[in-house]
Order: sequence, then structure tokens, then C-alpha cells
Amino acid sequence: MERQRRFTKKYSFRQPDLKELRNLTSYVLDPLGFKARFGKLLPLLTTQVDEGLMSVLVQFYDPLYRCFTFPDFQLLPTLEEYAYLVGIPILDQLPFSGLESIPTSREIADMLHIDESLISAHVTTKGGIQGLPSEFLIAQATVYGKAMSEDAFEAIFVLLIYGLVLFPNIDKFVDVNAIRIFSALNPVPTLLGDTYFSLHLRNAKGGGATVCCLPLLYKWFISHLSQTVAFKENKGCLRWSTRLMSLTNDDISWYNRVYDGVQIIDSCGEFSNVPLLGTCGGISYNPVLARRQLGFALKDKPNNILLEGVFFQEGKDPQGLKSRMVRAWCKVHKKGRSELDPKNCIALEPYIAWVRKRASKYLMPYDYPRPTPLVVAGPSTLPNQGVIDDPDDAWTSLLPQSSKFWKRRYDRLAKDKANMEAAYEREVKRLRASVLPVSRASRDP
Repeated sequence: MERQRRFTKKYSFRQPDLKELRNLTSYVLDPLGFKARFGKLLPLLTTQVDEGLMSVLVQFYDPLYRCFTFPDFQLLPTLEEYAYLVGIPILDQLPFSGLESIPTSREIADMLHIDESLISAHVTTKGGIQGLPSEFLIAQATVYGKAMSEDAFEAIFVLLIYGLVLFPNIDKFVDVNAIRIFSALNPVPTLLGDTYFSLHLRNAKGGGATVCCLPLLYKWFISHLSQTVAFKENKGCLRWSTRLMSLTNDDISWYNRVYDGVQIIDSCGEFSNVPLLGTCGGISYNPVLARRQLGFALKDKPNNILLEGVFFQEGKDPQGLKSRMVRAWCKVHKKGRSELDPKNCIALEPYIAWVRKRASKYLMPYDYPRPTPLVVAGPSTLPNQGVIDDPDDAWTSLLPQSSKFWKRRYDRLAKDKANMEAAYEREVKRLRASVLPVSRASRDP
């Protein structure tokens, strides 16, 4: 008897053209210093997203539990994983809520180290929201990059990454939400909120364009995929649907030691789980389902109280969920080893049985693998994105090695040296001028 399966939906993804942003990386004089200041943003510009894989992944989204449910396991992106992958810590402060004041032209100019008149001349409104055209910002970044004005270049460049990559909304436009999040430099809760919000909304609508930081979601997912040679090489040219349906909880790469000392954000305020505010609305997510991903055991079916599901779209919030979520983030509850027992990263049979029952009830979107391989066009290997294995997170491949880069670096050092020598000469002249009158006075009768 053939298994019944759920109908798949037609999803797409917003992927802006990042060619001009990639070109701007040649003006990053100190990639490692840039990473220390702003996180692992550069790798997101060069991440080659496999759209076929992502199209299959979103079919597994489970709207009841806000996770991806597979035949005998669940996966879900967490705040801690996103923070590690993007290299930006979650600050102990209220994340973006949308209630922040809209920055003035003067405030934006101060953030970007450029003239207020330039900002005022280019602020515009698209789709009912204020912002700046990316063409203007790219032109400004290029000017300051060529002039080796590092502070101005980096500020504009990072804002472009926030507006076009982390929080894409309108094509070729950096909206005011991205500017507000950039000013706070605490993007991780909003990044995760946008991911869940868009997945949930598209699932409810029956498909459509998923709008979130797709390179980050992709890097998160492939970090958990099987690391066996057979799976990564895919010599049988199997469809992604077949490959993912063939995985069991024993095949997943569950845990990385980078999370050993991490305190899990387990709940906030009055909520039994974690409310997330994105740029377009709010949604809850369930860290209790992700404990194995952070090194702790999954023993049994979680209490339903811990899986409370809330969701609202911006401008459609009759229950006042937004204000409740904002208040909740003023009281964050974290858990670690002392509360969750020693780390052992296992799933016990009662939990696995519960997941299997959920998968059977919700139905899988694809048939279970047949004994003989299916022939289909598609990638033969899973691209190595340097997510976990490379301790520098693929940064070595991003270090510019061209003669143009080294000449620019030399010119910058030569300019710094000349400025230091000029400053030294000025100081010597000043000291001589201040000492000379005194010495003359001592010789006068």
C-alpha cells in the first residue's frame, strides 16, 4: 500500500543581485579586523545557495511547531546558531521592535560619516517606507573606498549588507528598518524572526516568495546535513527530496563544540517560549525542540505549554501581541548545563516516537526512498561552504590576493607613515617655538 503524502507548494526566494557588493570587498583593507568589528558578513556575499535544496527544505516546514519536521527528527534554526554563523553576539538589550524613531538625515549622516546634505537629497519613499537607493550608497562607498577613508567606507558598506542581504525588502533599496537595525548592531533576533515569519506566512498562503536572509538559512541547514562521503558526493544523482527523505536522526550532524559554553535563550517574560519580532510581524519559536542541536538530550514529548504558537502581521495585531513581545524581551530567561543536565546530545525513544507520530499525522511532502536510485538532473556534490569545518569560516578564500589589493594596502600604509611624519614635524616645530623665547629671555641682561 502506497503511503499518503502531502501536496508540495511552490516557493521562491528573494535573492538580490550582489555583484556590486562583492566588488566593494576589494576596498576592505583588513578582512580580519572587519570580521572582528562587524561579524562574518563577507562570507554571506559569496555563499552559493542551492535553490533546489532550499525549495525542498521549506516543504518540511511544520506550522504547528515552527520547525522542520522530517520522518523521525526535527530541525529548527536557533538564536545561538544564527549568532555563531553570522559572527555577531546577541546583545543584552531590547532587539528591533519597529517602535524606534525614524532616524533623521543628520543621524544617518553621523552613522555613515558623510555630509547631511547628501543624505537629505537622496532619502526617498518606496513601497510606503523611507530609505536610501542602493545605487547612491554604492557610489558613496566606492568614493570613500578609493580614498581609503576606512570609517566612512565600512559604515556605508555594512549598511548595504544589512539592507540588501540581511534584511532584503525592496530591490535596490535600503529601507529605514535596516538602517535602524544597523544603528543598534543587534541583528540576530530580527534575522531569526524574519526567517520564521516568512516561512510561516508563505506556508499559510500556500507558497510564494520567502523573504529573509537566504544565505544564512542555507548555511544553517547544510551545517546539519550528513557529513558522510556518500551523502555529500551523491554519485547516484538523487533528487534532494529523496536525499532528505532518506536521512534519519542518526545521520544528522547535530552538534558542534562551539556551543559548549553557550547559555540558551529558553523563554522571555510571560511567554513559555521565545517571541521573535521581525521587520514585518512577530512569531514565537520553540527552543525546547532544538536542545539536541545545542548539546542536550531530547527525552520525551515536550509539554504543550512550552510550544505556545503566536503570530501576527505588522498592522494586524488585534490582541496586542507586539507590545507583549516587547515587554517580554525585557526579561530574558536563559538555561545552561546546571538547568538542563550534562550534555550528551541524544534523542530517546519516547521523543522519537512522538516525532514519528507527528510526521505521520502531518504527512511527508515526498515519497519515502525506493530501493533503486532515481535519475534526475541536479548537483552531484554538496558545495563546501566552510560552515563548521573551517575555523575561519571560509575567510581565507575571501582575502584579496591581487596586486591591486597589495598596492592599495601599501598606499594606505605609506599615507599613514607620511601623516605620522608630518604630525611629528609639526610637534617638533611647536616645541621649538615654545622653548626658544624662554631661552632668549634667560640670555637677556
